[in-house]
Amino acid sequence: MDLAGARETGVERRQVTEIPPVKAEVTEHQLIERECGGCRTRTRGQAPEGVAAPVQYGPRAAALGAYLWHGQFLSRDRAAAAMADMFGCAPSPGALAAMTKKIARLIAPALDVITGALAAAEVAHFDETGFRVAGKLAWVHSASSGKFVLVTVHGKRGRQGMDAAGVLPSFAGIACHDAWAPYDGYDGVAGHALCGAHLLRELTAVTETGTADDVIWARQAIDALLELNQAAGAARAAGHDAIDVEVLDKHGRWFRDAADAGIILNAARRSKLQRKRHALATRMRGRADDYLRFAHDLRVPPDNNEAEQVIRMSKLRIKVSGCMRSMHGAETFCAIRSYLATATRHGIGWLDVLTRAAQGHPWVPGAT
Repeated sequence: MDLAGARETGVERRQVTEIPPVKAEVTEHQLIERECGGCRTRTRGQAPEGVAAPVQYGPRAAALGAYLWHGQFLSRDRAAAAMADMFGCAPSPGALAAMTKKIARLIAPALDVITGALAAAEVAHFDETGFRVAGKLAWVHSASSGKFVLVTVHGKRGRQGMDAAGVLPSFAGIACHDAWAPYDGYDGVAGHALCGAHLLRELTAVTETGTADDVIWARQAIDALLELNQAAGAARAAGHDAIDVEVLDKHGRWFRDAADAGIILNAARRSKLQRKRHALATRMRGRADDYLRFAHDLRVPPDNNEAEQVIRMSKLRIKVSGCMRSMHGAETFCAIRSYLATATRHGIGWLDVLTRAAQGHPWVPGAT
């Protein structure tokens, strides 16, 4: 039956989203030279800005290479192969390394701003983790607060690596970190907040391996931490600037009493586990103010999970594509990760900021 002109009774829509084939374009710039008929002086045209070599890749190609390599953790060779498959543009591994190195150099002003912002923060998170470079163990250090993230790499885990990162030497806020001793050596820090998540894991291990008496004091300390964390969360949600004093005093006392019990019960230190439990309880008692700082100052979180999330990206990089081949390559990776992580916290896309950097006009936090 012919339905031309028949009454329409409904519409069903089906949409297909597709990406059209994308191929790299080559733009040739001819610099014409002319000779003066009188004085025989030769004059040649000027190349456009950024065109500095007979053959080169443009800023978007460079940004895509850095995005795949250091943004998505492909190996250098796989990043080059992916560009060949997707865009018909196959930079050599050496060319990709050179482009990424250039981007890392151009984003230096952004990294300076990030470092300064972190040094001036009221509360900042710090962490470090092992990082294989050229077959040897190096260390990635992280600092983060609010919209800013800095990741650096150094051959040393302790004070030398922390100083080289450039934040802690001039940091005057509250430093959130684990119980790694070198963090405590910075006199200018207003206070330290030790990670409660680390402590809860240690206390849970005591409940699983200790005597019945050990389980009691460890459980008491866990309960005190959880109660204070809940009270801190409720106070923030209600718009208060402090926990109820009675609640704070009660659970703070329980925490310290639990530490005292752990010290007494394991004072003999006859076995390895007993020595570990004694050391844990001693640390809890001696640094109770730092472990409970989150309950006294609601600006401070109860754990250092933010820093662990930042530092985890370097572990993921090694897991996906293996160790870095050189310290310079590791420094380039950390610089670009700092730039991308900070851009994410400012709501800006990675490819956008990488392209702007490759064009010679990097995004700088706070700049207009």
